[in-house]
Amino acid sequence: MDWLVVTPQMIAVLFFVAMLASFIDSIAGGGGLLTVPALLSAGLTPAQVLATNKLQAVGGSFSASLYFVRRGAVLLREQRLNIAMTFIGAVCGTLLVQHVRSDFLRQVLPLLIIGIGLYFLLMPRLGEEDRQRRLYGLPFALVAGGTVGFYDGFFGPGAGSFYALAFVTLAGFNLAKSTAHAKVLNFTSNFASLLFFIMGGKVVWSVGLVMLLGSICGARLGARMVLSRGQKLIRPMVVIVSVVMSSKLLYEDYGAAIGHWLTHLFG
Repeated sequence: MDWLVVTPQMIAVLFFVAMLASFIDSIAGGGGLLTVPALLSAGLTPAQVLATNKLQAVGGSFSASLYFVRRGAVLLREQRLNIAMTFIGAVCGTLLVQHVRSDFLRQVLPLLIIGIGLYFLLMPRLGEEDRQRRLYGLPFALVAGGTVGFYDGFFGPGAGSFYALAFVTLAGFNLAKSTAHAKVLNFTSNFASLLFFIMGGKVVWSVGLVMLLGSICGARLGARMVLSRGQKLIRPMVVIVSVVMSSKLLYEDYGAAIGHWLTHLFG
């Protein structure tokens, strides 16, 4: 895969897709809904898609994380243990996914994502302000960092939403603060996974670097919106992304079977 294979028009499309996806991802997660199909349409193999998508995701998550840190929304010294557990979890997940099938997780994932959307929808006051913390130290780092990091390395879709949910429910952070901290851990797990994809030689650099630039631009804009608009923006975005993501996954897994059943029933 090189510049002669991917046309300039496709490169431009991928840049803007990455920018939009990263903007959405910075606020609610789920940017892969746009970037993965776009990379597949560009002619990359599934392995190249996963690797190249991690490269562009690293750019977006780093840009948003840097913005949140510089604005004082995240204090890195307080997140060292969470970051370490996230990195370890993501490495373990990335190693494991190369040896086992993820079909079962793919079937369960839509239900988990629907649950996140309903949780935010049915609890309108959730994340309005900081609340009492439920988990501290290593236990929290293992759940919010290690477990979600493992999932991100093993499978990935919706990881940003899972990180944010952990900070809201277990750390008691408000929604904007949770989103900011989630992006730091999301960058950590993206970076850990990317290292192994680079070693495997699967990253298509000419495409990935262009998308990385677009991702940086979109993420910076999204991060600004998080701190300026806060809960009023994040909550509806989480619900919308959860519905779209779960619908897409359900269609991919069961669309053919449903279509065959309807054809048999009415045909």
